[in-house]
Amino acid sequence: MSALVFVLSPPGRLGVAREAVEALGISAPLQGRLVLASNAADLHGVSRGACGVVYGDDPARLDPALQRACARADVRLLPFDRLPTALAAGDTPKIKTMTAIDLFCGAGGLSEGFRQAGFHVLAGQDHDEASGATFAANHHEAKFIGGPIQKVRPQDLLKAAGAKAGEIDVIVGGPPCQGYSVYNHQRGSSDPRAGLFREYLRIVEGIRPRWLVMENVTGITSIDGGKIVREISQAMGEMGYHVEMRVLKAEEYGVPQERRRVFFVATNTQAPIVFPEPTHGPNLLPFVTVWDAISDLPVLRNGGKGEPRAYTKEPQNDYQRMLRGNRLIVENHAAPKLAAINVERMSHIPSGGSWRDIPFDLLPEGMKLAKRSDHTKRYGRPRKTDLSCTILTKCHVHWGAYIHPTQDRSFTVREAARLQSFPDSFVFNGSPTAQYIQVGNAVPPLLARRVAEALLTAQRRGKAKSSAARDKAIPAEPRLAI
Repeated sequence: MSALVFVLSPPGRLGVAREAVEALGISAPLQGRLVLASNAADLHGVSRGACGVVYGDDPARLDPALQRACARADVRLLPFDRLPTALAAGDTPKIKTMTAIDLFCGAGGLSEGFRQAGFHVLAGQDHDEASGATFAANHHEAKFIGGPIQKVRPQDLLKAAGAKAGEIDVIVGGPPCQGYSVYNHQRGSSDPRAGLFREYLRIVEGIRPRWLVMENVTGITSIDGGKIVREISQAMGEMGYHVEMRVLKAEEYGVPQERRRVFFVATNTQAPIVFPEPTHGPNLLPFVTVWDAISDLPVLRNGGKGEPRAYTKEPQNDYQRMLRGNRLIVENHAAPKLAAINVERMSHIPSGGSWRDIPFDLLPEGMKLAKRSDHTKRYGRPRKTDLSCTILTKCHVHWGAYIHPTQDRSFTVREAARLQSFPDSFVFNGSPTAQYIQVGNAVPPLLARRVAEALLTAQRRGKAKSSAARDKAIPAEPRLAI
């Protein structure tokens, strides 16, 4: 399977894309205009997932460093006026699409982000049947393998992927995090779920991918004084991988949610390890807010039914346009039926308020003894301008700031998915409870996409470095003295 890399765009038609420079690993100043690949896809009716970097103006006038990088990457440069003809004739520049296997895949948040970045996800594995049904329905190109991972052999995954050991580019995965989560008050290395990272490492040893990406909650860094982090790093090192770890904040990459996650990235190649640079925050793009994410979705009452329905508004901003795509109907948009006592409680909670605004006699018995400084998010109603609190596996008003900003009800599965950056085309299967679990357990696809794009940048830089080293090693031709 290959991807397209276009060279096009008359000056002034589309904006400058800084990502294009990084994707080719070029630091020298460039002449001409750079264009987002997704915009090129839309212009020419090609799948966004098939598009790579796009450059504009006359290819013959490109910076020599860019020309050399394109040559090393087997990228052919096409002028704008040749592109439609080239597409029709199949005469398009091609690059190798990188392949991935997703362990503990759940519904497929990591897979969705890597697919958006241009990876070909070949297989996913998880023990949860409802999550597996969602993964299979949304990742038609991948083979799903169910059951406990302890019973899955590396050769099972290789067979599903149609590959041999050493041929897969990356294994991604997030071993179940409940054993490390700060929301688990009995967390620790004795929790049976806390050792599932060893199953990830066992699979890695048998498949030997070029890259590893492992995601988890930040609590993994503090258990037993960091013992698990040291074990993961040491095991990867003993298998020949160079590994680095970093905590990433989802909101800094365009996700409308406060969410901190640890990412281990490792490689057995000579490529550098690159983490994505933040795109949102102070002196960057503004954070995407709760209202930016969900304001276009149909109004619902408490307990409102969730059959597929047409949108009632046009997209209000770029984030909504990105997630809606060309969809005409919205699914997974049903409001859970909350008890009358919770509806009454919500009626007292203003924008930006919480359980502290509920009259004392209406509070749950357990919360009547709470200090005013405790449970800061429970029964929270976020302001329109807020980031969402972390989306958990239960979007119940008792557990967090999950009350709709303007409607007396809790978030729907689709609203939770929007706050996680899932596109509306990604439909969740199973019972409502199972759907909330799938959304809450997932890595936000937009965050996963940024990690995947950083990996592609690192891969290209490593290739460019290796090529330069080979060129340097070639002896110069002898010159004749005259």
